Amino acid sequence: MASTLCCRASLLVSSNATRRRYQLVALFSTLSSSSSSYLKTGCVQSLPFVRLLRSKFSIRAPDKTVPAVKMEASSNTVPSIVVYVTVPNRDAGRKLADSIVKEKLAACVNIVPGVESVYEWEGKVNRDPEELLIIKTRQSLLPALTEHIKANHEYDVPEVIALPIGGGSAEYLEWLKNSTRE
Repeated sequence: MASTLCCRASLLVSSNATRRRYQLVALFSTLSSSSSSYLKTGCVQSLPFVRLLRSKFSIRAPDKTVPAVKMEASSNTVPSIVVYVTVPNRDAGRKLADSIVKEKLAACVNIVPGVESVYEWEGKVNRDPEELLIIKTRQSLLPALTEHIKANHEYDVPEVIALPIGGGSAEYLEWLKNSTRE
């Protein structure tokens, strides 16, 4: 049955890449309908051909173990956070990012262009182009960072949202610690 489906799919399309996709779909359809382990677990991982597809089609880099560190486990790092702040344009973002890094309130600020924000303000739904600042800093600096943003931001109520960093590259987290003030 799988070969019939694959042949029919091959006739419908001419490119090799698309033909391969149809063959995989046919294979998936045939094997998944006969796989009772999938029905029991509800997990695609239990399908019998998943390992074959991974070995044949996945592109894997050589195994390089990157030592991850939990924040509370290392004396070379400190509890760290990522802070999101939106700004109205590139110039405002650069000005704020420069002042944050200069004051050592953060180790790094990424400026992400092309964000569109939809929000309600004063009873009206607004849709505005913005840029997003992604700020990496120490958790202990959040109050000072928030005050700095409020004092230097164009908005009456700037967005300041902090998320914890649970772990990551030990070298990067150590650099973050060493690049910020106590």
